[in-house]
Amino acid sequence: MGLKHFFQKFLGLIIFSISVLLGSDDLDIADSIYSARIERDEWGVPHIYGKRDADVTFGLAYAHAQDDYETLRDVIFALRGQLASIYGRDAAINDYYVHLMNFWSMVEERYETDVPDDVKLICDGYAAGINKFLLDFPDKQKKSFKPVTAKDIIAGFSHRMPLMFGIDGILKKLSKKKPPEFIGSNHESQDGPFDMLASNVMAVGPQRSSDGFTRLWVNTHQPWDGAVSWYEVHLVSEEGWDFYGALFPGSPIPLIGHNLHLGWSHTVNSPDLVDIYKLTINEQNKDQYWFEGYWKDLDVRIAPIKVKIVGPFSWTFKRSVKSSIHGPVLEFDHGSYALRISSLKDLRFIEQWYRMGKARNVTEFKEAMMIHAIPMFNTGYADKDGKLYYVYNAKIPKRDPRYEWKKILPGESKQTLWYEYVPYDRLPQVYDPLEGFFQNCNSSPYLATGSRVDASRPIPDWSGIEKHQTNRALRALETFGSDPSINREEFFKYKYDVEYSRESILAGVRKRYISEMTEKGIPDDLRAAIELIEAWDLRADSSNTSAALAILTLPNAFKIEELKYDTDSVTIKLRENISYLEKEFGKIDVPLGKVLRLIRGKLDLPLSGGPGTLRAIYSKKEGGVYKAVAGDCYIQAVEWGPEGQLNAWSIHQYGSATKDDSSPHYSDQSKLFYKQEMKQIRP
Repeated sequence: MGLKHFFQKFLGLIIFSISVLLGSDDLDIADSIYSARIERDEWGVPHIYGKRDADVTFGLAYAHAQDDYETLRDVIFALRGQLASIYGRDAAINDYYVHLMNFWSMVEERYETDVPDDVKLICDGYAAGINKFLLDFPDKQKKSFKPVTAKDIIAGFSHRMPLMFGIDGILKKLSKKKPPEFIGSNHESQDGPFDMLASNVMAVGPQRSSDGFTRLWVNTHQPWDGAVSWYEVHLVSEEGWDFYGALFPGSPIPLIGHNLHLGWSHTVNSPDLVDIYKLTINEQNKDQYWFEGYWKDLDVRIAPIKVKIVGPFSWTFKRSVKSSIHGPVLEFDHGSYALRISSLKDLRFIEQWYRMGKARNVTEFKEAMMIHAIPMFNTGYADKDGKLYYVYNAKIPKRDPRYEWKKILPGESKQTLWYEYVPYDRLPQVYDPLEGFFQNCNSSPYLATGSRVDASRPIPDWSGIEKHQTNRALRALETFGSDPSINREEFFKYKYDVEYSRESILAGVRKRYISEMTEKGIPDDLRAAIELIEAWDLRADSSNTSAALAILTLPNAFKIEELKYDTDSVTIKLRENISYLEKEFGKIDVPLGKVLRLIRGKLDLPLSGGPGTLRAIYSKKEGGVYKAVAGDCYIQAVEWGPEGQLNAWSIHQYGSATKDDSSPHYSDQSKLFYKQEMKQIRP
């Protein structure tokens, strides 16, 4: 260690120790290359300042590690393919996935050429922030945990991106006893560590506001804990970065939020980004497949996977991983299949989000979007100049329309291979809509404003672009979309709407079920319950005494083709819920807020909302109630005024200390969240 490095480290430890002794929330940190100041506000949210953007990411990583080092550590073990070494056999599937997709080979091969120097620097700063934290808190470090590098941060995005668009769901379908007729992802029904659930984004331009303001809702619906739960930050550098937003563990840049000039948010979309090919394997040589008239060798590698057994004992087993010209190969009893995955070899995800966050106007923002690395996510934008922009962002393969791409494809010919993508400017998008409004709630991009005139022309069905309208989209159009002059109070009111549209799938299911039961003859033991559901006003207020029974009983879906409806099954579910409510609450007409709860440490609070409402809440039964686990989570409202005003509000379902239950910020925002209130963050 050089003398300069020694003194910098020594000084940093002294400053850190003094700040702890004095109980200060402010902290200066430094190593031999980076330095940052972390200031925490009354809510514990870190505001991080640095000379360079890379200094800020250094401070960001340190602050995030203070609040949730455990998740950061697990994300890094996962992207390195080493998760089973600390969590055992159940985590081995992640490590096999890392080897199968060959992420690290791609990073080593492309890092120097594909990652710009400024992006390398912010990733290096972020990695140094985690390493600095472990120097200051060596008791947190596992012996097997190697120092973090910039390449880890790049590999992390490669690792999680296919999981975000549902590759795990596709693999589960393939692994069944019989291969499915149709293949594809289903984002709404994922059940894994990288669930991407839903989301809302709405914006109102000055011509649609009663006071000439431009307003934006940043409103994603994510799991409340884990690797894709939001962490709130404010990043400020002397290089012009002033961004207030949120990110996932392991990210050096915010993924949603706003700067002084503009803001954006994402919602999950479901373009078709994965194709599956059935390979014809040589019976004489299992490492060969038939392609273009001859037997072609598979690329075969050996993947060592270390699995923790008990205590300090572990076992390393070796699995072969294979790939064809199409992509990674999986072998099952019913055949061998190759996967072709959009953006699999792209290392520019961080670059695109970083450029979006540094943009100062719609032109610069569009230039960042045209990097076209991020393979999914509707993107809704608004800015201080009153510009609105929505794009169905997706990196969709250009496919031959002669093939049925939703099914498993033949793998013997190059005719089914694709190498190009639908150009960015051909994606469905809306710019400066006449209506002065747009929304996307995981629904059709062609009805973003309620008018097909605003949207660009459609692209073919093989793209997988959605055509349905969710209840949230219907309600956004029935509230924001029907009000020609929206003030701030109405802007907030409409976002927290808890009603199901009369045109929604749930409303249709209720009508159908009641009609069928009336025709068959309603059993006496169900009459009171069915009358309660029939009288329900389709609202999910915490005080509503019909909502709990109705929402728990009636089947629902994002789109009609996914609805699983059977009259007898609904009746069985109804009887189960009658029994549950009577046992736990002594009656069936229970206020929804007594059933649907926000539980965090010692807090146990009632909630309004439910699956599919603009106030989206998803829950799991636990201890006699339904505990909220996902949905509305980190939310921002941002507005720019005609005189240059900038105001913003945010709320997190828990607080900034996402894992530290000894911190006052472990649940302090929950008290606002359950009341549907927000804290002001600008000015």
